[in-house]
Amino acid sequence: MTYDKHRYEPFAVAVDLAVFTVHEGVLEVVLVERGEEPHRGRLALPGGFLRPRESAAEAARRELAEETGVAGGFRLEEVGAYSEPDRDPRMRVVSLAYTALVPRLPEPRAGTDAARALRLPYAEAGPLAFDHDRILADAHRHVGALLETTPAATAFCPPAFTLGELRRVYEAVWGTALDPANFRRKVLGTPGFTVPAPGPARLTGGRGKPAALQLSLIPICRCRRVALGGSLSPIGLLQNKAETSRH
Repeated sequence: MTYDKHRYEPFAVAVDLAVFTVHEGVLEVVLVERGEEPHRGRLALPGGFLRPRESAAEAARRELAEETGVAGGFRLEEVGAYSEPDRDPRMRVVSLAYTALVPRLPEPRAGTDAARALRLPYAEAGPLAFDHDRILADAHRHVGALLETTPAATAFCPPAFTLGELRRVYEAVWGTALDPANFRRKVLGTPGFTVPAPGPARLTGGRGKPAALQLSLIPICRCRRVALGGSLSPIGLLQNKAETSRH
C-alpha cells in the first residue's frame, strides 16, 4: 500500500526543560510566566516547538536561551517523552523533556513569548501549566539519581571543599538530611571520587576541629560514571544511619 501522509492526523513535537541549580543550600528550578494563551499568566517550564530542521536537543538549547537567557555548554539529560492526547488544548503535542543540574546559574531574563523568567525553590514550584508538574517531578528524580552515579555535586562546591559542604549539596537535591559520619565513609570509600587537598584544614564555624579539604578527581564536564552505584543513595544512607543508631 502506498504511504499517504494525509491519512494521519498532524501533531506537533515540543521540548520542555527543567533546569536546576543549588543556591545558598536550596535547590532551585528555572521557570517562566507564560505571556500567551493557553495558560497565560501561569508558571511553566521553559520550552517550545521544534523547527523543521533542528533536533530536539538543539530546540531545547534554543528555547532555553530565547525564553530565559540561560545558555551554555552544560550537559542536557533526557527525561522522557510526554504524549497524553489532551496535554495541550491547542492540538496534539508530544513533548520531549530534558533536565540539567547547573552550577553558578545566572539570573534568568525573559524573552520571546515569556512574560517573566525566574528561579524558584523546587519545593515552591507549583502548580504549573500543562503537565509540567509531572515533568518537573520526573526531572527531579532524574537529577537525584545522577548524583548517585556521577561527581555532579562537586561542581557546586569550592575548588577545595569539605565533606560537609559536599553533603549539603546532596541534601539540597535529595531533600533529606544525611548522616554525616556515614556520608563521609561512603564518599571516602569510593575510589576515584575525591582525594585530600594539599594545605591546612578549614575552620567551618562549629566547635569541632578544622575540617580536612577534598578535591574532585573528575572534571564535571565529563559527567563520568564513578561506580558509586546505590552506595550514595539517600535510602542507603538513611538505612545505614538507622542501623548505626541501633548498635
